[in-house]
Amino acid sequence: MSEIENAVPYPIFHEPVFAEDKATHDPTAFLTDHPSDTALYKQVDDLLKKQVVGFEKSRIGPDQLFTLEEAYGPRGKDVVKKISDAGRIVFHAIGDSGSTSEGKQYQDELAVTDQLTMDCNVTEVANRPSFLLHLGDVVYDFGEAQYYYDQFYEPFRDYPAPIFAIPGNHDSFVLPNTPAGQTPLDTFSRNFCSQTLVITPEAGSLHRTAMTQPGVYYALDMPFVRVLCLFSNALEDPGVISSDGGNWPDVPDFQLEFLEAQLQKIKDEDYKGAVLIAVHHPPFSYAPSTSVKGAGGSHGCSTAMLRQIDTICKKVGVYPHAFLSGHAHNYQRYTRTVEMDGKSFDVPFIVCGDGGHHVNRIVRARRGSSTEEPHFGIDVSYLDVKPAINAKGVMLEKYNDQGYGYLRISADKDQVAIGFHLVGQTSLAQSRFDKVTVDLASHEMIAN
Repeated sequence: MSEIENAVPYPIFHEPVFAEDKATHDPTAFLTDHPSDTALYKQVDDLLKKQVVGFEKSRIGPDQLFTLEEAYGPRGKDVVKKISDAGRIVFHAIGDSGSTSEGKQYQDELAVTDQLTMDCNVTEVANRPSFLLHLGDVVYDFGEAQYYYDQFYEPFRDYPAPIFAIPGNHDSFVLPNTPAGQTPLDTFSRNFCSQTLVITPEAGSLHRTAMTQPGVYYALDMPFVRVLCLFSNALEDPGVISSDGGNWPDVPDFQLEFLEAQLQKIKDEDYKGAVLIAVHHPPFSYAPSTSVKGAGGSHGCSTAMLRQIDTICKKVGVYPHAFLSGHAHNYQRYTRTVEMDGKSFDVPFIVCGDGGHHVNRIVRARRGSSTEEPHFGIDVSYLDVKPAINAKGVMLEKYNDQGYGYLRISADKDQVAIGFHLVGQTSLAQSRFDKVTVDLASHEMIAN
């Protein structure tokens, strides 16, 4: 028997369970007291700037795929057939959902998860989301096992589909004096990277079984879409996916090998579907130019990480149709124009980090002065520092720093569409704040 089979006093299941048998009312309070995150941040402020963590290699090869069919278990073949027959797949994505205080913040997270669940249950079958991709920071502060029930399992108790995830910095940062075997990545892996279908202790009395992802990084394959999911480690900023040539010696270079192998596979197969890269820390996050009032938001760009990704994309000759990230607690959509093999195309870079934890303004006031928020559609090419690819410019197309929301992504054989929906509206049409559509063959963006 595996370690988790010995450690967990629950039966092993033959198929996954995603939701409770009957819909239940929202909880009104945490079962476990949560410490003040403000006090915690003061305690570990210096470590947040320099602590990175190692992680294990994925248990499947760098060129292998983890499929939606596998995640659904015995039902998977039928689920995938229905998607293929419909000619379209739909799925959700959010980041930064965990709430650390009762009252309004907890109600905000519950409002997000309730709307996601409602979307799964009331839309017509061909338009029904097949899963949720969590872009990191599932549990605050910092990913301790005792908070998984309140921040993850209870809010998502009725979500009727798989929930895949990549760890965010809050799911991986290690507090001082954490016992061996109880680090946040240990807990994340137990709940999302299990080798067997079990109910973990973190789920408490609920019935959602652990996800069976092959690791903290993986390629998620389904009809019409392939998502390359990267783990950008434990720093508050910037994101780190490798040792960066020895700058971060504790971080293995597994993901560089993985990314190259996956892009080469796409090229060798002449893969025609949508290719997305998902990573917690955003390559681009708004900061004003020196001539504009105010400071950048709570989190900045991870351009060194982007240079590593771009270097591999350029080497292989494959570039994704879009990037998805969280971390910054708002919604931002950029268009980056790149040139590869003599062809120029536009790539959406999307930040969706307002999944329930906080919503932060895109610009903060400097002491003694007011702020000046950017207009939609402004040139922010200054954010693209020393690009490793022939980059022609970056535009901040649209943003929302006022409300909570989520992504609703759909793809067919020709296009991928990524819509941002605000929480609190009564219909999909009313809730959609923004949408971008990309033609798969040409990489051209299509007017919506």
